[in-house]
Amino acid sequence: MDIKKIINEMQLTFSNSVDLKCRPLRVGDKEAAVFFIDGGIDRDLLEKDVIRPLMTLETLPPPYLESLTKSVYFSEELIPISVIKAPGAVADGDVVLALDGEDEAYIISLRKPEKRSVVEPPTSSVLKGPREGFIEELKSNLSLMRRRLKTTDLVVESMTVGRYSSTTVAVLFLKGVADDNVVKDIKSRIALIDIDGVIDSSYILSFVQEHRHSIFMQAGTTEKPDVASAKLLEGRVVILVDGSPIAITLPYLVFEDVQDGYDYYSGDWRASMIRLFRMIGALLTIFLPGAYITLQTYHFQMLPLKFLMTLMAATTGIPFPPAIEMLLVLVLFEVLNQASLRMPKYLGISLSVVGAIVLGDTAVKAGLISSPSVLIIALSAIGIFCIPDQVGTMSILRFLFLLISTVSGFVGMIAFAIIILGYLASLDNFGTPYLAPYAPRVNPDLKDGFFKNSTSLMTRRPYSIPTANRSRQKNH
Repeated sequence: MDIKKIINEMQLTFSNSVDLKCRPLRVGDKEAAVFFIDGGIDRDLLEKDVIRPLMTLETLPPPYLESLTKSVYFSEELIPISVIKAPGAVADGDVVLALDGEDEAYIISLRKPEKRSVVEPPTSSVLKGPREGFIEELKSNLSLMRRRLKTTDLVVESMTVGRYSSTTVAVLFLKGVADDNVVKDIKSRIALIDIDGVIDSSYILSFVQEHRHSIFMQAGTTEKPDVASAKLLEGRVVILVDGSPIAITLPYLVFEDVQDGYDYYSGDWRASMIRLFRMIGALLTIFLPGAYITLQTYHFQMLPLKFLMTLMAATTGIPFPPAIEMLLVLVLFEVLNQASLRMPKYLGISLSVVGAIVLGDTAVKAGLISSPSVLIIALSAIGIFCIPDQVGTMSILRFLFLLISTVSGFVGMIAFAIIILGYLASLDNFGTPYLAPYAPRVNPDLKDGFFKNSTSLMTRRPYSIPTANRSRQKNH
């Protein structure tokens, strides 16, 4: 194809976008052109290792791929593609070299995307253990995983998702450890995704979950390479998405959210105690507001007399019924939380102080709300961050239990809790029961349950998760 025609068609395809750069040059006895998107490649390497060597050539004999490979100072392999596919390669961030009169072009990968440094993720800070976190650049994330799992059994398969974004999605698993059926099922679900664009891994998350309309998460997420590597060693599959620092891990157990990477870098008894506190925090978040309304409205005789007298003194004169008052305080805290998250960093701190201290204290002194209600919601708000990955789910459950307790007291709360437990017991993803190892009871997996045993005693991979190899230590 004529080089001028190639240039014109490339510019028309990109609608004459200003960031599309075309560099005509002469390579030996042939006219040529280099195409790339400005800002996404290393221009110094392009000039030094590609353009200069090509312009110094006196002849370019066929086969052209062999001649270019010998002439260009480029470490990676030159990939021949059809001229028709050249715009797609340019849009993907590569440099494309086209030759006059040829139907074949050549991809030269000189990508240099802007990226932030590898630092400790803000959502997963630890006292002990690795402090590296994933970033938005896929190649860097893959290198972090390779550095921890130096084995040829670590398989990385790449897929492209999104009609406009053409986002690279990497599926990682350990060959001989991960269950082949699980890997195949996950890849088939990703392959069936037909969407305009994938901006973050949460887009993929909504497609790989078994029950898409459930309020409960059915896939694990992490920003830490050490946690993702540990999941791979247990037989799970990790999904990394270009442009997202959040990795997805499958299959998933709800009890994973009670665990934390720090548990495995601290003492066993300390880890067990921390897990117990996390569960207490989660239960306080969900049940405490509803239980407070129930005790105050229906079952006040269950309260000790002195506590009841204190409660009555604090709530006397409040113009709202207990349920409306609690709902008002809960909505106020949710609004303040969302406002502080979306405000600039330093203004957010000021807003938190104003909202929590000034506004709350003023409302109590004005007699609009009672101090016990503020205390109950404050305890609930603190407990919700004991399991940060379930913040959304626990917020919804807290509202539901509050509404049910208003209508039917402890009877309704207990009935609703039984319904929720039955529903959770019915869930599974990729052959893994959602409530394992407790429902169903899997005795070997209890070594890493509420109470954590020593790592030396965990000789087998979790039986709750399908895997091709149960042995975790030699001779076991």
